[in-house]
Amino acid sequence: MTAIEQYLMDTYRASQHGDPMPPPPGRDDVAVVRAARSYQQFRAVLDGGEARHPWRAALRRILTRPRPC
Repeated sequence: MTAIEQYLMDTYRASQHGDPMPPPPGRDDVAVVRAARSYQQFRAVLDGGEARHPWRAALRRILTRPRPC
């Protein structure tokens, strides 16, 4: 059963029982990724490191890698 099928069954069941509707699948995915990244940066600071921004690190890798001629 796919996530969409399960969601449709859950919404039908919720409407029949008068319960609140469940959130659609994938709604909080971006928030979870952001929270994980923030926690990783927090742990880096607690371990005595530096909280690096992932975009800056990716940009630095792109700009400093040798280019083929």
